[in-house]
Amino acid sequence: MPKMKSHTGTGKRVKITGSGRILREPAGKRHRLEGKSSRVTRRMTGNVELDKVETKRIRKLLPGR
Repeated sequence: MPKMKSHTGTGKRVKITGSGRILREPAGKRHRLEGKSSRVTRRMTGNVELDKVETKRIRKLLPGR
C-alpha cells in the first residue's frame, strides 16, 4: 500500500508545536483592512491554538507529523 501524502496546503497554514498542539493564524487579516478598526486588526495578530474539534480533522491531513 502506498504511503499517505500530507496535504501541502494544510501544512502551509498550520504549525505543530513541540508538545503537539496545532497553531493557526486568525482569519480576516489578509485584505480589506481599511474598513476594520485598529482594535480588530491588533486582536488578530499572532497565532491561536486550533479548536479541539478541528484538531482531529487537521491531523488526518498531516499524517507524517
